[in-house]
Amino acid sequence: EVALACHYRVAANDNPKLQFGLPEAKIGLLPGAGGTQRLPRLIGVQAALPLILQGESFNAEKALAMGVVQELAPSSETVDKAKAWVKANPKAQAPWDEKGFKVPGGVVHRSPGAGQVATMSNAMLMAKTYGNYPAQKNILSCIYEGIQVPIDAGLRIETRYFINTQQRPEAKAMIRSLFLSMQELSKGGNRPAGHPKTEFKKIAVVGAGLMGAGIAYVQAKAGIPTVLVDVSKENAEKGKDYSRRLVEKAVSRGKSTQEKGDALLDLITTTDNYDDVKGADLVIEAVFENVELKAKITKMAEAVLDKDAVFGSNTSTLPITGLAEASERPENFIGIHFFSPVERMGLVEIISGEKTSEATLAKAVDYVLAIRKTPIAVNDSRGFYTSRCFGTYTREGMEMLAEGIKPAIIENVGRQSGMPMGPLEVSDSVGLDTALKVTRATAEAAGIDLQTDDRTQFLAWLVEDQERVGRKAGKGFYDYNEKGKPERLWPDLNTQLEVKVDECPPDLKKELTNRFLIRQAVEVARCFEEGVITDARDADIGSILAWGFAPYTGGCCSYIDLMWGIKEFVAEADKLADKYGDRFRPGDLLRDMASKGEGFYDRFPPAGKAEKAAA
Repeated sequence: EVALACHYRVAANDNPKLQFGLPEAKIGLLPGAGGTQRLPRLIGVQAALPLILQGESFNAEKALAMGVVQELAPSSETVDKAKAWVKANPKAQAPWDEKGFKVPGGVVHRSPGAGQVATMSNAMLMAKTYGNYPAQKNILSCIYEGIQVPIDAGLRIETRYFINTQQRPEAKAMIRSLFLSMQELSKGGNRPAGHPKTEFKKIAVVGAGLMGAGIAYVQAKAGIPTVLVDVSKENAEKGKDYSRRLVEKAVSRGKSTQEKGDALLDLITTTDNYDDVKGADLVIEAVFENVELKAKITKMAEAVLDKDAVFGSNTSTLPITGLAEASERPENFIGIHFFSPVERMGLVEIISGEKTSEATLAKAVDYVLAIRKTPIAVNDSRGFYTSRCFGTYTREGMEMLAEGIKPAIIENVGRQSGMPMGPLEVSDSVGLDTALKVTRATAEAAGIDLQTDDRTQFLAWLVEDQERVGRKAGKGFYDYNEKGKPERLWPDLNTQLEVKVDECPPDLKKELTNRFLIRQAVEVARCFEEGVITDARDADIGSILAWGFAPYTGGCCSYIDLMWGIKEFVAEADKLADKYGDRFRPGDLLRDMASKGEGFYDRFPPAGKAEKAAA
């Protein structure tokens, strides 16, 4: 924004890290130092809108093409170029200060084209955000109102909207989670202190399926020599093919060079021989969820590993303490839960078992940072933190189905609440067969009989009788096209279910929204109460990055703290529990926090802040 206030801009064309942009919208704010007024006046409203609304960043070449900068030069020449321009233009004025200035593309009330842009932008914004993001709404108002008056008046308009935006709970939540907490965790803020940093010279990945292949790729991309192990050399090579395809795509799109791609692939060695695992600092097991198979791999790997090497299991549901029973060194055993697709998902959930040492946790955090992802640290339980809490969203969708609420209403309200997909589409993506298997396994472990559970029986009917197992089969709750895109909800759903609610007035929408979000937040609170998670930052960032919990809330803890207030949240959850069941009932932790007026960041602050408070 300071650069926009200047008369002329010269950018370096030899610095690949140089980026331009106005990123404030990504953390719930608007550019409040003139960005909403100067950028549209410089490049036009239509070109400026996506840059400001989405916080998009771009390089120097694009900045020149768009007119954001006026000249490119090598870094060593930029100052000389700027001085030369100043000497040649002693009476410089910004374009909008010149007499007769016209905004490129026109302004809303004078140009039919600009008016159309305004109308379409409002419609597109609502279709994308459902009104959940005040910053974006205020950005549009800022631009449309400010562009119609002189720049000084426009800047005053911007200031008023900035203050309004800054004071909203959404801004406070997003700044705390998506800016402050994200930065802290991305720098190892949850790493145990007092342990030397680990530099990884060799890592083995056992299992060359989709997850293992993705893990091998991100390790090699980070410059770490990787051994990819499977039952046969052929299978391991098929896993490496995944990296080859990603490299080819990156090279074809100009995001990498063939030389860099070849160097990445050279870092991945394929094998079926565990002798090649010798010398690895870390082994990650990434086979399917079978306790006996995982135990066998643990023993085979440990037979050739050094005593201080770490063994990590990429499991999403199986308790780590149980898996560690197969290990001779359970203190070196830890869960390292990736999300699919590995190369695109920025979060890794690290799970400590009962005997996992702090030194092992520190090494696991070092590993996640080394592959340029964000770690959250949790303790062992079935489903850990992310899978356990994420499942409440899809199960609440099933509850609504059983109540006779029209499937389309369930899906629409799910998205409008801020979730990336409706709960039925999410279930299809995970796999209805997988959901059924996990439900049965969890019930068996808890001694629960599912024979009389209508929701489970309906799911079994879909999977076993209708063979509708989800997106991977092209049919589940939705019908999918050849590219795996949902085309429509399965029409027979409405005939198989007794639809009792086929309209969604505002009061019902509000209640369904609360059910979706409060159900997830209550489960997060239970995870704190049981010691599964102990840091509010991990909980918030994990809920957003792992399963897409409404980002405008700042995550589940911030949703309770800032969108409701702890007392109000407990009261609303109790109302839902009275009406729909004890799955909504707040536990002792929430009630105690409410009685003391505490939020999650008060009760569960970052480790460093907690130590200072205790001192």
